[in-house]
Amino acid sequence: MATQGEHDIPEHHRGAEGTEEAGPSKNALKKAQKEKEKAEKAAKRQEQERLEKEKSDASDTAKHLYGTLHDGLLGGNNKASKATTKLQNLSAEFENQEVTIRARVHNARVQSAKLAFLDLRQRTENIQVVIAEGGQHGISRQMVKWCGGLNRESIVLITGLVKAPKDPIHSATISNLEIHVEKVFVVAEGPVQLPMQVKDAMRPPPIGETEEEESQVDSQGTPIVTLNTRLNNRVLSLRTPTDQAIFQINAMVCELFRQFVRGRGFEELQTPKIAGAATEGGSGVFEINYFNTPAFLTQSPQFYKQMAISGDMERVFEIGPVFRAENSNTPRHLTEFTGLDFEMEIQETWEEIIDTAEDLLVHIFKGLREHCKYWMKVIQREYPDAGNFKIPEGRAPRLRFAEGIQMLKDAGIDASPEEDISTTHEKALGKLILEKYHTDIYFLTHYPLSARPFYTHPSTTTPSPKNQSQSHSTLGPTTNSYDAFMRGQEIVSGAQRIHDATLLIKRMKEMDPPLDPDSEGFKHYVNAFRMGCAPHGGGGFGLNRITMLWLGLSNVRQATLFPRDPMRKVP
Repeated sequence: MATQGEHDIPEHHRGAEGTEEAGPSKNALKKAQKEKEKAEKAAKRQEQERLEKEKSDASDTAKHLYGTLHDGLLGGNNKASKATTKLQNLSAEFENQEVTIRARVHNARVQSAKLAFLDLRQRTENIQVVIAEGGQHGISRQMVKWCGGLNRESIVLITGLVKAPKDPIHSATISNLEIHVEKVFVVAEGPVQLPMQVKDAMRPPPIGETEEEESQVDSQGTPIVTLNTRLNNRVLSLRTPTDQAIFQINAMVCELFRQFVRGRGFEELQTPKIAGAATEGGSGVFEINYFNTPAFLTQSPQFYKQMAISGDMERVFEIGPVFRAENSNTPRHLTEFTGLDFEMEIQETWEEIIDTAEDLLVHIFKGLREHCKYWMKVIQREYPDAGNFKIPEGRAPRLRFAEGIQMLKDAGIDASPEEDISTTHEKALGKLILEKYHTDIYFLTHYPLSARPFYTHPSTTTPSPKNQSQSHSTLGPTTNSYDAFMRGQEIVSGAQRIHDATLLIKRMKEMDPPLDPDSEGFKHYVNAFRMGCAPHGGGGFGLNRITMLWLGLSNVRQATLFPRDPMRKVP
């Protein structure tokens, strides 16, 4: 018999010994049934697809002709030939010959169940590849479908017969040939989705780009790939034919530089990039913590070149990194670039240095024209004026700094004779020089003492009255210094250096703020001259800027593999 308390408990609150709890609602049961039916259908469909694939694979007579190479390597796999041909070497002589090519999939498309096309790209060239059902090797429809579905930027190894197409293929650089596939194997698969398409980057980036352009398209609906996007995805942008050619030019400039100086008896150096003092005595240096003591990344190999001269090495050069802590976000400035430096003893006059610098530049320019014809043609697909550079027949014009200032003033451009020339004035003067002297290269000499580093030798002569420009009368002390310009932009800076310790110390103490010649960072440098040193001088070239200006690029970052500037330290 139930107690009074038990009678007070509501029916729906009773436990297992009381009434049963309510089951799922009708809607829940209906939903569960639908989910079950959906899962059963999916499983049935997957099973059907599996059976169809097995049936298709069993009937695929060409499955040995395509697929993925283990580890991307041929190894002992006899499915593919080991001998490969470069697209750059293909010519009409290869027609009806079998070739094996390893290249990237620039594009892939299925025309029909029986026909697909690949556009293969290898560095600077691309060619159309045809995959057609049947033929001597029995290409299957499965193979046609598989080839047409390859991801862009995949690396493939293909073997096929070279044929002449009925009509030229205007979308390919090799327009008079195509390859009819016999075998296709994937070496490395590209991703399904890319952060940018290489084909969209195969045209110049917009000049003076803005953030808004990052997601814009042009009038034809093609995405605008800005320089910033290219640098953020540098590995992809380097795959464009133009970038491939640009860095061939960079390499050739270095080779020609080394060839010239070696031929003139210069010895190559490898100097430290960590120094105890700021080389130029200024603020534009990167300070680093060197085991709890201050040190600096070198602005140039200047100190070490001069110390080598004092060590009787007579003529030296170096190709290496240069660091500048300048917060300049311009198209021509970097915080790290490759410097081409030389230093040499002077025998009679400091102008021997300018002669060497000019001869070196002309050697590089003529060498580029002679040895880089192919690469220039590649670059001219995007930059038609690349290499269109006027070189003087004899010596390039050499104007004193004061004369250059006067040319600007005569053209109605105000410029100070006491300060270094600005970028805007450089370009303006370059145009004036081109109009007057018909050359894209010229030199300015005898810069003001206030505009050059402390180790630059002061001028000991003044121009004769007939050569003295009006502005020279307002110019203070000058130096035995020079800059060389390409298309109105500086590419070389050099001078005679102070080799007398007494004069060097005097100049150091005259700097603002003064420099201590006996400080830890400077004393070894100064001591090199206290021990006697021959008169000497030299110069420093900017590799990346030479390439930029020779090719007519809009930004020095385009000629720099992985550029560093105030806003970029990756990738």
